[in-house]
Amino acid sequence: MSSPANRGVVFRGAGKVNVESIPFPELALGNRQCHHGVILKVLTTNICGSDQHMVRGRTTAPEGLVLGHEITGEVIECGRDVEFVNKGDIVSVPFNVACGRCRNCIRGDTHICLNVNDDRAGGAYGYVDMGGWVGGQAEYVMIPYADFQLLVFPDKEQAMEKILDLTMLSDIFPTGFHGCYMAGVRPGSTVYIAGAGPVGLAAAMSAQLLGASCVIVGDMNDKRLEQARSFGCEGLDLKQDASMPDLIESVLGIPEVDCAVDAVGFEANCHGHNHSHEQPATVLNAAMEITQAGGQVGIPGLYVTEDPGASSEEAKHGNISMKFGLGWAKAMSFHTGQTPAMRYQRQLMKAILGDRAPIGKAVNVQTISLDDAPKGYAAFDGGAAQKFVIDPHNQL
Repeated sequence: MSSPANRGVVFRGAGKVNVESIPFPELALGNRQCHHGVILKVLTTNICGSDQHMVRGRTTAPEGLVLGHEITGEVIECGRDVEFVNKGDIVSVPFNVACGRCRNCIRGDTHICLNVNDDRAGGAYGYVDMGGWVGGQAEYVMIPYADFQLLVFPDKEQAMEKILDLTMLSDIFPTGFHGCYMAGVRPGSTVYIAGAGPVGLAAAMSAQLLGASCVIVGDMNDKRLEQARSFGCEGLDLKQDASMPDLIESVLGIPEVDCAVDAVGFEANCHGHNHSHEQPATVLNAAMEITQAGGQVGIPGLYVTEDPGASSEEAKHGNISMKFGLGWAKAMSFHTGQTPAMRYQRQLMKAILGDRAPIGKAVNVQTISLDDAPKGYAAFDGGAAQKFVIDPHNQL
């Protein structure tokens, strides 16, 4: 008897992704059965800016990797040992693969689980150096440790009505929120967010949820800045030939903010007339310059250990020219690493279901078919001001 069909988005080298037939998932981890897992029919799966780093050839991602770590789906099969997730449930999958058993998971640090990656702490679906897990930009996917990992939506009908908001719970909404929370955003805070891509926009909405008095978003893409302004943020055009303190002062009347969030990462460009020139430490140095003494910087933007496409030999090995002495002199705190998505998912779900967080509108969701995923990657890389959500079964 032949296995059911399945298709997924497969990385085929720098600049190339294909939609291909892939194996239907099994409740198995290598040669052993995965009794604690489930199989999902994927309802929505998003293209993430982090995926673009791989597709651009800026990581050591292997050809043949099935992409996708932002997954929302319906449970169609449960392993023998799954007790609290049921067939038919609609669930959000945190992008971190986490066992729930190791010392890091027990203290809530699911982004650095010790049991899901043979090479380093932390795993993720469909991502380079994160354990080799099959990604979820596909029709069907297997999810391990289901009772621990999955966020079950309380009402299926309500979940489907808000699916384009709830799909953001797998990664970018918790990631944006984590960046703001770790930066110390509080009621009345003034916040600078570098980058008006989807994570930056999610961070901007998160800062508003946390009570910020002014959220300033910097970018060089006019359409993305307009999107940030559409829900009450101040947009800074970083193509201007002005210093970062001067740009901040033009909004606040003083040249500093209470806290900052780097939603760009290692593929950052210079500001001003050199804005087309890549300089991977630009955002971090700017954050140190404009954040108040004793302030905090949240860094959800990705930094890699190996960047084969970097313009310098140092940067190819993750070495970038930070003005760390400035941050030290100002007694600043820096918060880095993958986001422990599970830490925030349930509360952000409640904010969405309670109509307090229209995150899909904030990030300008656009749905596309699985077959159109390569076009979505190309459009995103071309500077599109949308968050592309793949609908693998054309149900939305």
